[in-house]
Parts: sequence; structure tokens; C-alpha cells
Amino acid sequence: MEAMDFFRMTEGRWLSQRTTHHLAMRRTELGQLEITASVLDAADPKVTEICQMHNVDPARAIGGAAVSWQGSMQWDEEGQTQTGATILVLVPDGDDPNIGQLLREQGYAETAPVVGRYWVDEQDGLVLTTDYSTMSSVERFSFIDATTRIRTSTVIGLSNTASFCFETRLDGEPEAAVKESASTLDELVIPAAQYSALGW
Repeated sequence: MEAMDFFRMTEGRWLSQRTTHHLAMRRTELGQLEITASVLDAADPKVTEICQMHNVDPARAIGGAAVSWQGSMQWDEEGQTQTGATILVLVPDGDDPNIGQLLREQGYAETAPVVGRYWVDEQDGLVLTTDYSTMSSVERFSFIDATTRIRTSTVIGLSNTASFCFETRLDGEPEAAVKESASTLDELVIPAAQYSALGW
């Protein structure tokens, strides 16, 4: 599986059920978000704009995704809704599309443009790492099938958290994702270490 396959398979609407462990407080917070994602091809003006924002040649980009979300977490004030949106762009280091720079319009841990790293690991998981001024984050995405996704993240620094998200598709499977990824879906598994870390 290639990195852009994750964006193609993610296109659409998802329900994300999230458990966040606040390590310093030794407390757990539950939440639920609705996520909407759309694929951006390499020639999309938004991809060009993000590349120029980070002084990267747009010709090097292989594509990206526009992502928005809304929902709430357990400790939010009553009636408060969390909303946000960002654009992600993949820029390979060289000829290998599965490792390179991840350009963000808005960071995961800080709301500012940032450049991170991405790669596809040996278990066909997409890993994103980002270093901010006060913290660093690691996210990993993996698909159980075309309608079910698992996402884990850790943030170390001023905010020390570890999160697990179980995400299910709310709409039909995107045709492009199914065609391009059908040959790899049967091989997708959750690594044993991920099961043991969750106590399964």
C-alpha cells in the first residue's frame, strides 16, 4: 500500500470514537467526532498553495487531503463543540512515495502551519510525526477494512497524552479507494503490539 492510498480510502465521512489518556493527571477522557475528508490530486490549487506556504516546489508533491472535523470531548463545557479543518500534502524524499515530508496547513498539537514526516511502515500503517516548538506528536493510521480504521496518537511535551480512536465510515465506500486498495485489504492487520497495548 502507498501513502496516497490512505487518503483515497479515507475520503468521505467518518465517526471517530476517541479515548484520550491524560498521562500527567492519570485520567481518561472519552469523546466523539465526525470527520470529513476529500482527496486532493497533485495539481490541485490547494496543494500548490500549501507547498508555497512552506517554500517547497509544488512539482514534488504527489497529492494530499482536505480534512475537517466537529464533535465534543467529555470534559468540554456543556454545549461546546470542537471544530477544525486542515490540509495535508505529501512530498516524497525522492522516488519512493512512501516516505517524505508531510506539509500541514494546521498542526495536530498546535494550530499553526508545520512540516512533519510521513512513512508507510512494515504493517501497512501510515505514520505521521511532527515536532512543534513545545511538543512532538506521533500518529499512526491503519485500516481493518474499507469501512473501519484505527488511529493512535501520542503527544509529548507540555501536553502528555495518548489517544486511541476507533473510526467507522458513515457513507458508502469511495469507488476509487476500493478499486485501488482491494488487493491489499486482505493483508491489512493490526500489529500484535497494538492489541497488547490496549489489553485485548
